[in-house]
Amino acid sequence: MKFYDSVGPNPGVVKMFMAEKGIDIPRHIIDLLKGENRQAAYGKINPHGTTPALETDEGEILAEITAICEYLEELHPTPALIGETPMQRALTRMWVRRIDLNIIEPMTNGFRYSEGLGMFKDRLHCIPAAAADLKAIAQEKLTWLDGLIAGREFIVGDRFTLADIMLFVFINFGAQVGQPINPDNKAIAAWLERVKTRPSVAALA
Repeated sequence: MKFYDSVGPNPGVVKMFMAEKGIDIPRHIIDLLKGENRQAAYGKINPHGTTPALETDEGEILAEITAICEYLEELHPTPALIGETPMQRALTRMWVRRIDLNIIEPMTNGFRYSEGLGMFKDRLHCIPAAAADLKAIAQEKLTWLDGLIAGREFIVGDRFTLADIMLFVFINFGAQVGQPINPDNKAIAAWLERVKTRPSVAALA
């Protein structure tokens, strides 16, 4: 297998996921700042031009972080980061979906349409006028999540899962691009401190 890596939160999710499982896959770095992801060579690998991508031993290309993590979980089921039972897997996927749609999407688009506009304006349809509202939506949903996880160790109860990894990586990203968490969200702040102690966080360095 080969992992097409780069800077950014999306590759970070897969790298932390792999670190939790003790998986080491050979990596090829794609230089986003030089636009390597938009050049023909990488376009043949992932026509969408996004990172990361995983080339499997069979020659298939997986290019969405949840699909990559699901595939790696199938190959390396222990420790289970999605779930050991149908219900555990369903709950994890539910929370991954909620975090992705409600927090990650508005957070990242808020960045693309404002601080990241110079990088993205020629690559996708940007709406600068929507940036502030998108950032506000992400913060509102973080507050919503804060109320739901109060009293829990992790997002899905007492299990550390892909949902925790995704939220952790993107909260760190948000803090770097002018979208820090609201300190009034005490449950998320405490959760964040717990996740910071995990050795897999070193994979994000």
